[in-house]
Amino acid sequence: MGYNGITVLVVEDEVLLRIDIAQSLEDHGFSVLEASNADEAIVILNAQSEIHLMFTDIDMPGSMDGLKLAAAVRDRWPPIKIIVASGHREMSDALLPVEGRFFAKPYDLSRVMSAMRDMVAAA
Repeated sequence: MGYNGITVLVVEDEVLLRIDIAQSLEDHGFSVLEASNADEAIVILNAQSEIHLMFTDIDMPGSMDGLKLAAAVRDRWPPIKIIVASGHREMSDALLPVEGRFFAKPYDLSRVMSAMRDMVAAA
């Protein structure tokens, strides 16, 4: 099933990881916007009203990490569904500062895609 019309913001400072997940999402029919840190993500979020999902790394350079970004998105853009990933921290969905999903790196891309499908279907 394609997800035309569903826009995902991918926030990841590691270029190769960002390219990989962005390409996979596009291959499944999602529209993808990319940011290398939270500051870039906020600029994109302010400019684009059609974002439905955000996939963010936790540990990134800039003024805030992915958890603070997730909280800011929850407060300013509450309809956006959030997935958080980290290769340095371990946590459960229940420990996130927002309603969302957590994936440890290296994550199984098929599980991330499945979570995105579930989140979009529940919206």
